Amino acid sequence: ALWCLMMSVTPIRGCLLDLPWEDILVPHILCHLPLQQLLSLQRVSKSFQSLIQLYLANMRCFDSSQIGPAIPRAAFVNLLKDNEVLQQLALQNCSDWLTDRELLPVIGQNHHLHQIQLKGCAQLSRHALVAISLSCPNLRQLSLAHCEWVDSLSLRSLADHCRALEAVDLTACRQLKDEAICYLVQKCSRLKSLSLAVNANVGDAAVEETAKCCPELEHLDLTGCLRVKNDSIRVLAEYCPKLRSLKIKHCHNVAESSLSILRSRGVELDVEPPLQRALVLLQDVVGFAPFINLQI
Repeated sequence: ALWCLMMSVTPIRGCLLDLPWEDILVPHILCHLPLQQLLSLQRVSKSFQSLIQLYLANMRCFDSSQIGPAIPRAAFVNLLKDNEVLQQLALQNCSDWLTDRELLPVIGQNHHLHQIQLKGCAQLSRHALVAISLSCPNLRQLSLAHCEWVDSLSLRSLADHCRALEAVDLTACRQLKDEAICYLVQKCSRLKSLSLAVNANVGDAAVEETAKCCPELEHLDLTGCLRVKNDSIRVLAEYCPKLRSLKIKHCHNVAESSLSILRSRGVELDVEPPLQRALVLLQDVVGFAPFINLQI
Protein backbone atom coordinates (compact mmCIF):
# COMPACT_ATOMS: atom_id res chain seq x y z
CA ALA A 1 0.00 0.00 0.00
CA LEU A 2 2.82 2.39 0.87
CA TRP A 3 4.62 1.52 -2.34
CA CYS A 4 1.48 2.32 -4.35
CA LEU A 5 1.14 5.59 -2.46
CA MET A 6 4.70 6.54 -3.29
CA MET A 7 4.25 5.79 -6.97
CA SER A 8 0.81 7.34 -7.38
CA VAL A 9 0.40 10.64 -9.16
CA THR A 10 -2.86 12.58 -9.49
CA PRO A 11 -3.44 15.84 -11.33
CA ILE A 12 -4.75 17.50 -8.16
CA ARG A 13 -2.56 16.26 -5.36
CA GLY A 14 0.68 15.45 -7.16
CA CYS A 15 2.94 12.65 -5.87
CA LEU A 16 4.32 11.72 -2.51
CA LEU A 17 7.66 13.28 -3.33
CA ASP A 18 5.98 16.68 -3.37
CA LEU A 19 5.63 16.50 0.42
CA PRO A 20 8.39 18.19 2.44
CA TRP A 21 11.25 15.71 2.61
CA GLU A 22 12.94 16.69 5.87
CA ASP A 23 9.76 17.59 7.75
CA ILE A 24 7.39 14.83 6.59
CA LEU A 25 8.87 12.03 4.49
CA VAL A 26 12.09 11.35 6.40
CA PRO A 27 10.86 11.54 10.03
CA HIS A 28 7.28 10.30 9.60
CA ILE A 29 7.15 7.89 6.65
CA LEU A 30 10.53 6.44 5.72
CA CYS A 31 11.37 5.64 9.34
CA HIS A 32 8.63 2.98 9.29
CA LEU A 33 10.12 1.07 6.34
CA PRO A 34 12.76 -1.68 6.71
CA LEU A 35 16.20 -0.50 5.67
CA GLN A 36 16.44 -3.14 2.96
CA GLN A 37 13.28 -1.80 1.28
CA LEU A 38 14.55 1.75 1.51
CA LEU A 39 17.73 0.78 -0.30
CA SER A 40 15.64 -0.83 -3.03
CA LEU A 41 13.72 2.43 -3.49
CA GLN A 42 16.93 4.12 -4.65
CA ARG A 43 16.57 2.26 -7.95
CA VAL A 44 13.17 3.78 -8.74
CA SER A 45 14.39 7.20 -9.85
CA LYS A 46 17.00 9.88 -9.21
CA SER A 47 14.53 11.69 -6.98
CA PHE A 48 14.03 8.63 -4.83
CA GLN A 49 17.78 8.10 -4.73
CA SER A 50 18.25 11.64 -3.40
CA LEU A 51 15.46 11.13 -0.87
CA ILE A 52 16.99 7.92 0.48
CA GLN A 53 20.44 9.52 0.69
CA LEU A 54 18.88 12.29 2.75
CA TYR A 55 17.27 9.69 5.01
CA LEU A 56 20.56 7.83 5.46
CA ALA A 57 22.37 11.06 6.36
CA ASN A 58 19.81 11.75 9.09
CA MET A 59 19.42 8.20 10.38
CA ARG A 60 19.78 7.90 14.15
CA CYS A 61 19.97 4.10 14.34
CA PHE A 62 21.81 1.66 12.07
CA ASP A 63 21.44 -2.10 12.55
CA SER A 64 23.28 -4.33 10.09
CA SER A 65 20.91 -7.21 10.81
CA GLN A 66 18.22 -5.35 8.87
CA ILE A 67 20.32 -5.91 5.77
CA GLY A 68 22.05 -9.17 6.66
CA PRO A 69 25.58 -10.23 7.65
CA ALA A 70 26.67 -10.41 4.02
CA ILE A 71 26.44 -6.64 3.44
CA PRO A 72 29.24 -5.66 1.01
CA ARG A 73 32.06 -3.67 2.57
CA ALA A 74 31.69 -0.84 0.02
CA ALA A 75 27.94 -0.69 0.60
CA PHE A 76 28.40 -0.14 4.33
CA VAL A 77 30.86 2.68 3.74
CA ASN A 78 28.50 4.32 1.24
CA LEU A 79 25.46 4.01 3.52
CA LEU A 80 26.98 5.97 6.40
CA LYS A 81 29.46 8.25 4.64
CA ASP A 82 27.33 11.39 5.17
CA ASN A 83 25.87 10.54 8.56
CA GLU A 84 27.03 12.54 11.57
CA VAL A 85 24.00 12.07 13.85
CA LEU A 86 24.02 8.35 14.67
CA GLN A 87 23.00 7.46 18.21
CA GLN A 88 22.85 3.66 17.94
CA LEU A 89 25.16 1.44 15.90
CA ALA A 90 24.66 -2.34 15.80
CA LEU A 91 27.21 -4.35 13.80
CA GLN A 92 27.10 -7.68 15.59
CA ASN A 93 28.59 -10.71 13.84
CA CYS A 94 30.01 -8.78 10.90
CA SER A 95 33.37 -10.51 11.23
CA ASP A 96 33.46 -11.51 7.55
CA TRP A 97 33.91 -7.96 6.33
CA LEU A 98 34.18 -5.35 9.10
CA THR A 99 37.68 -4.03 9.82
CA ASP A 100 39.10 -0.85 11.35
CA ARG A 101 39.22 0.68 7.87
CA GLU A 102 35.43 0.63 7.57
CA LEU A 103 34.50 1.33 11.18
CA LEU A 104 36.88 4.13 12.22
CA PRO A 105 35.53 6.79 9.80
CA VAL A 106 31.97 6.12 11.02
CA ILE A 107 33.03 6.39 14.66
CA GLY A 108 35.15 9.46 14.01
CA GLN A 109 32.29 11.52 12.55
CA ASN A 110 29.54 10.42 14.98
CA HIS A 111 30.07 11.95 18.41
CA HIS A 112 26.49 11.39 19.63
CA LEU A 113 26.65 7.61 19.77
CA HIS A 114 25.33 6.26 23.06
CA GLN A 115 24.89 2.60 22.10
CA ILE A 116 27.36 0.44 20.12
CA GLN A 117 27.07 -3.29 19.45
CA LEU A 118 30.17 -5.04 18.07
CA LYS A 119 29.52 -8.61 19.21
CA GLY A 120 31.62 -11.10 17.29
CA CYS A 121 33.43 -8.51 15.15
CA ALA A 122 36.68 -10.44 15.21
CA GLN A 123 38.64 -8.53 12.53
CA LEU A 124 38.74 -5.24 14.41
CA SER A 125 41.72 -4.22 16.53
CA ARG A 126 42.36 -2.32 19.74
CA HIS A 127 42.42 0.88 17.63
CA ALA A 128 38.65 0.54 17.19
CA LEU A 129 38.06 0.70 20.94
CA VAL A 130 40.46 3.63 21.33
CA ALA A 131 38.56 5.47 18.57
CA ILE A 132 35.27 4.80 20.34
CA SER A 133 36.77 6.11 23.56
CA LEU A 134 37.92 9.36 22.00
CA SER A 135 34.87 10.03 19.82
CA CYS A 136 31.93 8.91 21.97
CA PRO A 137 31.98 10.67 25.35
CA ASN A 138 28.25 10.05 25.87
CA LEU A 139 28.44 6.29 25.36
CA ARG A 140 26.03 4.38 27.60
CA GLN A 141 26.00 0.81 26.25
CA LEU A 142 28.82 -1.13 24.62
CA SER A 143 28.97 -4.79 23.60
CA LEU A 144 32.38 -6.28 22.83
CA ALA A 145 31.39 -9.91 23.35
CA HIS A 146 33.75 -12.38 21.67
CA CYS A 147 36.12 -9.59 20.61
CA GLU A 148 39.39 -11.15 21.67
CA TRP A 149 41.35 -8.16 20.37
CA VAL A 150 40.22 -6.09 23.37
CA ASP A 151 43.25 -5.64 25.64
CA SER A 152 43.94 -3.85 28.90
CA LEU A 153 45.34 -0.68 27.28
CA SER A 154 42.32 -0.12 25.05
CA LEU A 155 39.97 -0.85 27.94
CA ARG A 156 41.77 1.73 30.07
CA SER A 157 41.21 4.27 27.31
CA LEU A 158 37.51 3.43 27.34
CA ALA A 159 37.36 3.83 31.12
CA ASP A 160 39.18 7.19 31.01
CA HIS A 161 36.93 8.78 28.40
CA CYS A 162 33.49 7.11 28.68
CA ARG A 163 32.60 7.43 32.33
CA ALA A 164 28.85 7.51 31.69
CA LEU A 165 28.82 3.84 30.70
CA GLU A 166 25.90 1.88 32.14
CA ALA A 167 26.18 -1.48 30.35
CA VAL A 168 29.33 -3.25 29.12
CA ASP A 169 29.56 -6.76 27.68
CA LEU A 170 33.08 -8.22 27.82
CA THR A 171 32.07 -11.86 27.31
CA ALA A 172 35.03 -13.94 26.11
CA CYS A 173 37.43 -10.99 25.96
CA ARG A 174 40.15 -13.38 26.98
CA GLN A 175 43.05 -10.93 27.17
CA LEU A 176 41.49 -9.10 30.09
CA LYS A 177 42.59 -9.82 33.65
CA ASP A 178 41.49 -8.59 37.05
CA GLU A 179 43.60 -5.44 36.86
CA ALA A 180 41.90 -4.19 33.68
CA ILE A 181 38.41 -4.88 35.04
CA CYS A 182 39.25 -3.12 38.31
CA TYR A 183 40.38 -0.02 36.42
CA LEU A 184 37.17 0.00 34.36
CA VAL A 185 34.80 -0.18 37.33
CA GLN A 186 36.79 2.40 39.31
CA LYS A 187 36.29 4.92 36.50
CA CYS A 188 32.79 3.86 35.41
CA SER A 189 30.91 3.71 38.68
CA ARG A 190 27.49 4.12 37.01
CA LEU A 191 27.54 0.59 35.62
CA LYS A 192 24.23 -1.24 35.92
CA SER A 193 25.03 -4.25 33.75
CA LEU A 194 28.37 -6.02 33.29
CA SER A 195 29.29 -9.31 31.64
CA LEU A 196 32.66 -10.92 32.35
CA ALA A 197 31.50 -14.36 31.23
CA VAL A 198 33.76 -17.02 29.73
CA ASN A 199 36.96 -15.46 31.02
CA ALA A 200 39.24 -17.75 32.98
CA ASN A 201 41.47 -14.80 33.94
CA VAL A 202 38.75 -13.03 35.93
CA GLY A 203 38.71 -13.78 39.65
CA ASP A 204 37.69 -12.47 43.04
CA ALA A 205 39.63 -9.21 42.78
CA ALA A 206 37.61 -8.05 39.77
CA VAL A 207 34.28 -9.07 41.29
CA GLU A 208 35.00 -7.45 44.66
CA GLU A 209 36.16 -4.20 43.07
CA THR A 210 33.06 -4.17 40.86
CA ALA A 211 30.86 -4.60 43.92
CA LYS A 212 32.57 -1.80 45.86
CA CYS A 213 32.72 0.69 42.97
CA CYS A 214 29.34 0.11 41.30
CA PRO A 215 26.51 0.41 43.85
CA GLU A 216 23.95 0.75 41.02
CA LEU A 217 24.82 -2.68 39.59
CA GLU A 218 21.73 -4.68 38.64
CA HIS A 219 22.99 -7.46 36.35
CA LEU A 220 26.28 -9.36 36.50
CA ASP A 221 27.31 -12.30 34.32
CA LEU A 222 30.17 -14.44 35.64
CA THR A 223 29.37 -17.58 33.67
CA GLY A 224 32.46 -19.76 33.38
CA CYS A 225 34.70 -17.53 35.49
CA LEU A 226 36.47 -20.43 37.15
CA ARG A 227 38.59 -18.30 39.51
CA VAL A 228 35.60 -16.66 41.20
CA LYS A 229 35.00 -17.96 44.73
CA ASN A 230 32.61 -17.54 47.63
CA ASP A 231 34.30 -14.55 49.25
CA SER A 232 33.69 -12.24 46.29
CA ILE A 233 30.04 -13.31 46.06
CA ARG A 234 29.56 -12.33 49.70
CA VAL A 235 31.13 -8.93 48.97
CA LEU A 236 28.78 -8.58 46.02
CA ALA A 237 25.81 -9.24 48.30
CA GLU A 238 27.05 -6.68 50.80
CA TYR A 239 27.82 -3.78 48.46
CA CYS A 240 25.21 -4.15 45.67
CA PRO A 241 21.72 -3.73 47.16
CA LYS A 242 20.16 -3.19 43.70
CA LEU A 243 21.45 -6.44 42.21
CA ARG A 244 18.61 -8.19 40.37
CA SER A 245 20.32 -11.05 38.52
CA LEU A 246 23.56 -13.01 38.75
CA LYS A 247 24.74 -15.62 36.27
CA ILE A 248 27.13 -18.00 37.95
CA LYS A 249 26.91 -21.27 36.02
CA HIS A 250 30.13 -23.27 35.71
CA CYS A 251 31.77 -21.33 38.56
CA HIS A 252 32.73 -24.48 40.43
CA ASN A 253 34.27 -22.67 43.39
CA VAL A 254 31.04 -20.86 44.26
CA ALA A 255 28.82 -22.71 46.74
CA GLU A 256 25.30 -22.28 48.06
CA SER A 257 26.66 -20.87 51.31
CA SER A 258 27.34 -17.56 49.52
CA LEU A 259 24.54 -17.73 46.96
CA SER A 260 21.89 -18.22 49.60
CA ILE A 261 22.40 -14.64 50.79
CA LEU A 262 21.45 -13.34 47.37
CA ARG A 263 18.73 -15.93 46.91
CA SER A 264 17.03 -14.80 50.13
CA ARG A 265 16.90 -11.25 48.73
CA GLY A 266 15.12 -12.39 45.59
CA VAL A 267 18.11 -12.03 43.26
CA GLU A 268 17.58 -14.11 40.12
CA LEU A 269 20.24 -16.82 39.90
CA ASP A 270 20.82 -19.20 37.01
CA VAL A 271 21.59 -22.15 39.30
CA GLU A 272 19.04 -24.02 41.39
CA PRO A 273 19.44 -24.69 45.13
CA PRO A 274 21.32 -27.96 45.86
CA LEU A 275 18.21 -29.91 46.89
CA GLN A 276 16.35 -28.82 43.78
CA ARG A 277 19.30 -29.80 41.59
CA ALA A 278 19.48 -33.19 43.29
CA LEU A 279 15.78 -33.82 42.69
CA VAL A 280 16.06 -32.89 39.04
CA LEU A 281 19.08 -35.16 38.65
CA LEU A 282 17.28 -38.01 40.40
CA GLN A 283 14.24 -37.53 38.21
CA ASP A 284 16.43 -37.69 35.11
CA VAL A 285 18.05 -40.90 36.34
CA VAL A 286 15.08 -42.88 37.61
CA GLY A 287 12.36 -41.27 35.55
CA PHE A 288 10.14 -39.98 38.36
CA ALA A 289 10.18 -37.42 41.17
CA PRO A 290 10.25 -39.07 44.60
CA PHE A 291 7.87 -37.93 47.29
CA ILE A 292 10.00 -36.16 49.88
CA ASN A 293 8.86 -34.14 52.82
CA LEU A 294 10.69 -30.86 52.08
CA GLN A 295 9.84 -29.51 55.51
CA ILE A 296 12.10 -31.99 57.32
